[in-house]
Amino acid sequence: MTETTELPERESMEFDVVIVGAGPAGLSAAIRLKQVNPELSVVVLEKGAEVGAHILSGAVVDPVGIDRLLPGWRDEADHPFKTRVTADHFLLLGPAGSVRLPNFLMPPLMNNHGNYIVSLGNVCRWLATKAEELGVEIYPGFAATEVLYNDEGAVVGVATGDMGIEKNGEPGPNYTRGMELLGKYVLIGEGVRGSLAKQLIAKFDLQKDREPQKFGIGLKELWQVKPENHRPGLVQHSFGWPLGMKTGGGSFLYHLEDNLVAVGFVVHLNYKNPYLYPFEEFQRFKTHPAIRTTFEGGKRLSYGARAITEGGYQSVPKLSFPGGALIGCSAGLVNVPRIKGSHNAVLSGMLAAEKIAAAIETGRSHDEVAEIENEWRKGDIGKDLKRVRNVKPLWSKLGTGLGVTLGGLDMWTNQLFGFSVFGTLKHGKTDAESLEPASQHKPIAYPKPDGVLTFDRLSSVFLSNTNHEEDQPVHLQVKDMALQKRSEHDIYAGPSTRYCPAGVYEWVEKDGEEVFVINAQNCVHCKTCDIKDPNQNINWVPPQGGEGPVYPNM
Repeated sequence: MTETTELPERESMEFDVVIVGAGPAGLSAAIRLKQVNPELSVVVLEKGAEVGAHILSGAVVDPVGIDRLLPGWRDEADHPFKTRVTADHFLLLGPAGSVRLPNFLMPPLMNNHGNYIVSLGNVCRWLATKAEELGVEIYPGFAATEVLYNDEGAVVGVATGDMGIEKNGEPGPNYTRGMELLGKYVLIGEGVRGSLAKQLIAKFDLQKDREPQKFGIGLKELWQVKPENHRPGLVQHSFGWPLGMKTGGGSFLYHLEDNLVAVGFVVHLNYKNPYLYPFEEFQRFKTHPAIRTTFEGGKRLSYGARAITEGGYQSVPKLSFPGGALIGCSAGLVNVPRIKGSHNAVLSGMLAAEKIAAAIETGRSHDEVAEIENEWRKGDIGKDLKRVRNVKPLWSKLGTGLGVTLGGLDMWTNQLFGFSVFGTLKHGKTDAESLEPASQHKPIAYPKPDGVLTFDRLSSVFLSNTNHEEDQPVHLQVKDMALQKRSEHDIYAGPSTRYCPAGVYEWVEKDGEEVFVINAQNCVHCKTCDIKDPNQNINWVPPQGGEGPVYPNM
């Protein structure tokens, strides 16, 4: 927008607590705040068109957080926890066969019995009804795009994005100014690599003395399979093929109710080969003899993708800052070997809510509630993450074979003796720095999709119900287009055309030159480009509120 454009003042609303993100963390925080003090005014902003629209996870949920938040939930008829885990399988895949690892070799924390296979989007929709019953205001379709500060530099609120801005950056005929939502405290629960969390981490140096955050990309499909191929309650994880032993990642198959099976594939984003294509690795995985039989005669219903935080204990930034705190995936609380984070998201929201409610009770506002940062490592979240802290760095440094083996032994020593022989290992490079020049690698030949079991990206994106108004500024901001050509294209062979799970990026020849094309309307908001671009030259910011994917039952 040009500097000469005179904008109307934004309207503002005041609350006790403003929460960004209607995920498990944000909704749990809202519920807990009202449980502690029903008089508190609480608002939750959600950039998706509805609560749950942008929620994507496996998901097998450890109910420890929900049990603490809503103790009587099991007695209710309408809760979303329909499928209890009945079987737990771990497979090592080779090119043509598989080996099932005995369950007794697995550390007890890997046991899924007592957990539930769910749609996390539906869990969030259910939590939203609980929050609204308590008087929480929830505003879906409003993306928080700006952090507001007072003269002392403390966070005092957020502003939602302006609507109706045209591609040239000028207000169009349907222009509407965003709103300011002001609070005594602001909780940021906007998910992995959120745009506001990224700004706050930089402004308040919250990553100081921490290891770099690490990430994976998770791709997921929901299938309706033939009744004879359905085993309600089966949880199956695998690692190995089709990824090489030097590239981290794995898969899941979760059998829900109603002949539904969630299948997903995770690739650790510290991979080195710029020719690696996570979406194609996922499609190839489904063709394995131990996997494909589940889907024979079935129908693919949904597709989606999102980044996953994998740094764990040593990468969690400082949670508290003047005026608020980070919660959930904004804080990076995923337990990597368990492929679980929602239980810690719920617990982090509750912890932040309790400490902030106590601060408000004593008349405090806009200060740092340091109790959140000081106490999380001593509680269940810290204990959960500490005992698995070396699994990711061992896997990254030593590869799948030796790394996973030593990671398992390390989890056993933590379980049995409460310590690790490795201490606390470091992660080292960021995922962007891990990528190597294309000259050091060979292209990978992937089979063409058959349209029955394997598919292309664009038909997959169609199933995500992704939609963006085309006449708006591109929300994937390339800081230096010349650098993108000189480095991302010329040195790294254009990895953005492969790591993006939605076909957003293309290098297209125009007038004899390669031009970087951004199909922003395809974006499923996974944030992989913001993480993996080798020069950190792409900045993901929210588009207009309510846009992006609309995931049903994901």
